[in-house]
Amino acid sequence: MMKREAIISIKNLYKSFGGKAVLKGISLDVNKGEDLVILGRSGSGKSVTIKCLVGLVEADKGKIEVFGTDITKLSNVELNKIRVRIGFMFQNGALYDSMSVRQNLTFTLKHHTKNLSKEEIENKILEALDSVGLKEAIDKMPSELSGGMQKRIALARTIIINPEIILYDEPTSGLDTITAREISELIVSTQKKQKTTSIIITHDLACAKITGNRIMILKDGVINAVGTYEELEKSTDEWVHSFFI
Repeated sequence: MMKREAIISIKNLYKSFGGKAVLKGISLDVNKGEDLVILGRSGSGKSVTIKCLVGLVEADKGKIEVFGTDITKLSNVELNKIRVRIGFMFQNGALYDSMSVRQNLTFTLKHHTKNLSKEEIENKILEALDSVGLKEAIDKMPSELSGGMQKRIALARTIIINPEIILYDEPTSGLDTITAREISELIVSTQKKQKTTSIIITHDLACAKITGNRIMILKDGVINAVGTYEELEKSTDEWVHSFFI
């Protein structure tokens, strides 16, 4: 049997804000090519976990290895070398309102990859937009797009840099059921096409079912349960069961 390769490894992670403990000793491994869902109620520490992963939030204690390197010991310059290999899709999409879709994607690409020709930039933008089914939106402004379309553009902006890891923070929040399913299915197809490793933070059970090879449930800053959707659905634990009612 082939040994699974952990591309992310968190050991005993603690984080408090103003005396309030948010993470209380989390440990988890994410294997190369895996889509791991972290499920939990608001305030359970889901988003803080992935922000610690890219150094947006500094851990109080614990070890965070990404690509075999403990990022808690890195300088900002060294950390940036890791960050450029990671895509982050924020909860609100975080598109620049004053820029067209083309400009949003160009900005990300230029910031990430130097010395690209105009033709290379255009080709990469069209390829990314094609991946999310929105080539026709290239010259639109974010305000002209629906919530679902904005999420798709945010995903295009995330994948345009060809990240090895993608972190999704509540990718389906604020969307209707049909659009949420489309975004969830897009996450799966992105993983298959680009061979990415993903962590999906969500409280949306339908999203968890579609996207997750494995699901972890966070409760009060600790991992309460781990398993496939089918395994967790059958759990006799009251807290775990409450997600499936």
